[in-house]
Amino acid sequence: MSASDPTSSKPTAVVLLSGGLDSMVTAAIAKERGFEVRALTVDYGQRHRLELKSARRIAQELGLAAQTEISLDLRAFGGSALTDAIEVPKSGVGDDIPVTYVPARNLVFLALTTACAEAAGSSDVFIGVNALDYSGYPDCRPEFIASFTETARLGTKQGIEGRPFTIHAPLQQMTKADIAKECDRLGLDPGWSWSCYDPTEDGIACGLCDSCRLRKKGFAEAGITDSTAYAN
Repeated sequence: MSASDPTSSKPTAVVLLSGGLDSMVTAAIAKERGFEVRALTVDYGQRHRLELKSARRIAQELGLAAQTEISLDLRAFGGSALTDAIEVPKSGVGDDIPVTYVPARNLVFLALTTACAEAAGSSDVFIGVNALDYSGYPDCRPEFIASFTETARLGTKQGIEGRPFTIHAPLQQMTKADIAKECDRLGLDPGWSWSCYDPTEDGIACGLCDSCRLRKKGFAEAGITDSTAYAN
């Protein structure tokens, strides 16, 4: 990722773009707020690799200034149904942290996104975490975002020189229905994004994993059509 264009009048922001619905809406919000948006996408060996293709399409459709894709194969650690030979649960969203939790994923990815932002001369990082309609991952909570913001200030040259980072989480307090409505308001095609954790062999969303259930519930409650095809 190259440094910010000195001729541009827009401030630069870096968005963590997974290819999912939440990250797509977040990237569009960053653009709407007047930022020159650059994206970071991480290929971490995830089971649902179709989201990488979606991230590239979203970056193109939104006309983002740049997209950087890096590989960090978390299958070496395992410990998650998304990176190991563990069955993706299909019985519904429960109260416990599910096996689809990837150990420290947002902690690692926010550190990488912050590094990209610092290299680009940016103080603004966007992440599409949500703390209402979600699977209970601890790294989606507001207290985690607040704590990481202070860590980034203490652990970077930019931070200790008095230019701390702002970690924007615009979807933090939205329901999935709210996010579906934002997707519609921003003129985005839901089909550009990918949410399913366990797609079929022919690339269809399963419709039964936590991510599919939450997504379908959100669009249904919002009364908005999701252009994604589901196997169930």
